[in-house]
Amino acid sequence: MSKVLIVYTTRTGETKRIGDLIAEGIRISGMTAEVVDVKKIKNENDLAGYDAYVFGSATYHGEMMNGMKTLLFLAEKAELDGKIGGAFGAFGWSGEAPERIFETMKNIFKMDTVSGPLMLKSSSLGGGLQMAQEYGRELAKKLE
Repeated sequence: MSKVLIVYTTRTGETKRIGDLIAEGIRISGMTAEVVDVKKIKNENDLAGYDAYVFGSATYHGEMMNGMKTLLFLAEKAELDGKIGGAFGAFGWSGEAPERIFETMKNIFKMDTVSGPLMLKSSSLGGGLQMAQEYGRELAKKLE
């Protein structure tokens, strides 16, 4: 059974809620998903043993949060080349964080990414719940 690691950082809890919904979509597809706060990832070895990775950060003042920046530096050492990847995040106005995470995964880590980042203002607005679960299902399809 494929295992997916979803790592998030959040200010208000919304990015965690989105990560939990992505995990539901992965689990609905019959795979295992673990949702972890970025603070629990101490080194690149904490990223080992997964078939796919989804990283999420809220956009705050046009930037991803510092915890996610640190994670990306650790992930650069984790040999993620060719692994399945996706990115997500909550935002108020601009939404740069998920895009930057996604581009890092695709172009620097050379991961096999899904179609693009998932960017939501809220998991409860405008079909956010369904879009987040579908993102998880899309990622799971790449693992089949």
